[in-house]
Amino acid sequence: MKRLLALTLCLCAGLAAAQEGLDLPRIVPQAELPVAQKAPEHAEILVMFHLPAPHFRADSYGSADYREDAGKAARKRIATAVAHDYQLELMEDWAMPVLNVDCYRMRLRTGQSAEPVLEALSRDRRIEWAQVIQDFVAQAGSDPLYRMQPAAGAWQLDEVRKAATGRKVTVAVVDSGVESHHPDLEGQVALEENFVDGQKYVPELHGTAVAGVIAARAGNGVGIEGVAPDARLLALRACWQAGSATRCNSFTLAKAMNFALSNGAQVINLSLSGPQDRLLQQLVEAAQQRGIRVVGAVDPARADGGFPASLPGVFAVASDGANTRNGTRTLLAPGRDIPTTMPGGRWGLVTGSSYAAAHVSGMLALLEELKPQMPAARLREGIVLNEGSAPLTGIDLCATIIRITGKCSCACQPSSVSRYARSP
Repeated sequence: MKRLLALTLCLCAGLAAAQEGLDLPRIVPQAELPVAQKAPEHAEILVMFHLPAPHFRADSYGSADYREDAGKAARKRIATAVAHDYQLELMEDWAMPVLNVDCYRMRLRTGQSAEPVLEALSRDRRIEWAQVIQDFVAQAGSDPLYRMQPAAGAWQLDEVRKAATGRKVTVAVVDSGVESHHPDLEGQVALEENFVDGQKYVPELHGTAVAGVIAARAGNGVGIEGVAPDARLLALRACWQAGSATRCNSFTLAKAMNFALSNGAQVINLSLSGPQDRLLQQLVEAAQQRGIRVVGAVDPARADGGFPASLPGVFAVASDGANTRNGTRTLLAPGRDIPTTMPGGRWGLVTGSSYAAAHVSGMLALLEELKPQMPAARLREGIVLNEGSAPLTGIDLCATIIRITGKCSCACQPSSVSRYARSP
């Protein structure tokens, strides 16, 4: 009883911090402005070069050895020449072997407008394409807090786990830093990688909260339980906490996405939203071609749900009860007053489509364990929604498992099996 009281007090203590900035999963207006308008003195662009090297090896290109490989000097010379020709400052480079390009971050001169530079670069035969760097923002059991989790009852997790727990499924959390030594995340994170230039990997609120919803440990006697507690996480820090917001950009997200695709991710969770982005779109499409499930959080302030949720094939997710305008493509999942993990070994309540998306990433980990490599379109068709009069209703996880696997893993009647057991 003392332990439960202490955990409840800890939960309440984390409430204010969790809700600050995370319950309004929206893009700030400046994210819609061209980089040159936001900060002309520091405007930056990304320049992609199509430079497959003769020594290319899929198992090493773009890894830690990339910086020292034999083609580095040749690639650097071309990029340096381009930077000189257009009066740009070469800042950083990164291999994107998934797209067969090298990506260079370059800075414009003070006051230099991005548009004419990008127009000129588009005609340069040395270059695949160039674009501005765009801003993205996060959308914001036996364990004591398990019964407080909306999904515990609505998704019948006790019953579902008799069939699947996400075992041997790898989920990439492309987000801010995850506290991997949190009592509910200890042993759940397979690896951590930092893609934010000039910062070290640090545990942060948003990434830690998303990770907990997906894969917090079950049955350890403390805190919560993740939807897929036996899944393993790639904690890829592409975002950073900036005051009450969690921010990312095209370059940091692309580096993390490239890493996820090259290191065995089966589900990629993107609890964030922003403008259309060519580089990120190509990486999402490359993931889909490999059978990787990509989950995006819907921005309720945008008619199309925002990017990447608006892309075809992405599992677009909004919080249950949300007033979304993204049509029948949007899935609804628990996203209000969700207890989850917080930095400092704490727990707290969070709200927003970020956490609804995390629930669906956990669900997809369960389905991947049961039906590996099922085509995404068939998997999407197999998701059963609760019956109701509303245009959009929440997911019926038990019925979904029955329909996709043909097996009754939950407490259901034989009629339920015959009704839903028609794998798409």
